[in-house]
Amino acid sequence: MKKIIVSAVLTTFLLGSVAGCADKAQTGAGVGAMTGATIGALTSKNKGLGAVLGAGIGGLLGYAIGNEMDKGDRAQIGKALEEQPSGKPLAWKNPDTGAHYEATPGTPYMQQDKVYRDILIKANVDGQEKDVKAKAYRNPDGTWVLVQ
Repeated sequence: MKKIIVSAVLTTFLLGSVAGCADKAQTGAGVGAMTGATIGALTSKNKGLGAVLGAGIGGLLGYAIGNEMDKGDRAQIGKALEEQPSGKPLAWKNPDTGAHYEATPGTPYMQQDKVYRDILIKANVDGQEKDVKAKAYRNPDGTWVLVQ
């Protein structure tokens, strides 16, 4: 278990060090994979399988978000998670990319002393539609972190 955590921290540090050399999609995929692996290893009974599954899910989600979403889009997702009633979508258009998004949060629930919400993010980028199902938790400072 300690080896997995140390490896995840070290890899995340290395990814952060070379983030300037990668595009947003690559950075998002790398960070998503590391976050997913760490969460999978920490929450699964089978640590190895949990890490592998978490890395896969986190990598895909990170790639999708990093590839197409900018800071303003991520802020809108945070707004949906913080302010939208469960099941009510928040839609917006990115003025820089022309991409259309819709984020629909689920009912909040408690897990490991944190407030979580599932969220469905629909994106229409260059005429291609993509749906991503994710989970997010709320930090004490009010920010939301997508975890898978």
